[in-house]
Amino acid sequence: MRKKPRILNRETVARSRLFHIEALDLEFSNGATARYERLRGSSRRTVLIVPLLDADTVLLVREYAAGTERYELGLPKGRVEPDEPLLEAANRELMEEAGYGARRLEQITSLTLAPGFLGHSTCIILARDLYPQRLPGDEPEVPEVVPWRMDRIGQLWRDGECSEARTIASLFIAREHMDCG
Repeated sequence: MRKKPRILNRETVARSRLFHIEALDLEFSNGATARYERLRGSSRRTVLIVPLLDADTVLLVREYAAGTERYELGLPKGRVEPDEPLLEAANRELMEEAGYGARRLEQITSLTLAPGFLGHSTCIILARDLYPQRLPGDEPEVPEVVPWRMDRIGQLWRDGECSEARTIASLFIAREHMDCG
């Protein structure tokens, strides 16, 4: 197993309200040095919820995505508030974005988006035994809720409805988890 590089210097090179870019000067075990940059966000955890209406149907939400400048389908997601238990945060986000609560919540994994540049992971939560329950959220408009058959998840990116890798990966992981469980 390789020895982790030694951090020689760390500095913030840019900052916004949500993120900052950090430069790291590293020394590797073979003596080579390099400068890496990484995007640093909030230290708060985030959840992404796979809400199953039934064994064959997941609830997706259509929201405006500023990064792609269009509306996209995706899974409900959000930040975990300080001192908020992970599964309570997932249920709250589900109620805010999809208008449903879940009686059964299970963390199935955590995913990183781009570990070479981003030091953040998202907890993937499977939500079952749903019931209607809406809480006010922080979204500027109420997301459209779209039931989607699990046997059609490949169609999401083929049709261009969803380009978010976390959503696509989470749907496949949830489907495999249900098949194995």
